[in-house]
Amino acid sequence: MALDSLHDLYVEELKDLYNAENQLLKALPRMAKAASSGELKAAFTEHLTATQKQVERLEQIFEGLGVSPKGKKCKAMEGLIEEGKEVMQEDGDPSVIDAALIAAAQRVEHYEMAGYGCVRTFANLLGYGDAEALLQETLDEEGEADKKLTELAETVINVEAESAEGEEGEEDEEAEEPAPSPRRAKPKAGGKK
Repeated sequence: MALDSLHDLYVEELKDLYNAENQLLKALPRMAKAASSGELKAAFTEHLTATQKQVERLEQIFEGLGVSPKGKKCKAMEGLIEEGKEVMQEDGDPSVIDAALIAAAQRVEHYEMAGYGCVRTFANLLGYGDAEALLQETLDEEGEADKKLTELAETVINVEAESAEGEEGEEDEEAEEPAPSPRRAKPKAGGKK
């Protein structure tokens, strides 16, 4: 499709988001399964339900435009999900894996917030008030999901991951002698520095 107008760009960006959300519908259950924290599993499952509603909103917008939502592959989401898969295949402390899953999920949220912010602005400029309201609703949900992940990370997951590192770090400290600190040369009395 040629991008000859803001409307063309709006439709292309909506198609990109539609594909991104559908990719996410497949990835979120795998992320929930990979999480060891019950709270993180619940957050991913909750966002799966929200994502299903977001897909429905996009379908409603496409229906209003009389355009098919299909035909575009979101390569960015594909890459973000691939990074998430790599995290799920890692060995390591479960709390550290959970922290990595949150980091991967927040990259997804930030990508989505950027995309929805753009199409919401386009909808406003093009006079699509109903679509603008639907897109704002989704943008608000993405922001809330990001805040929830941040709170979970800062109050539980990252704290547990840091504790796992601390236990490992204590063992390493006992095995190594601290390096001597470098001394600064003192200037001679009455001399120049």
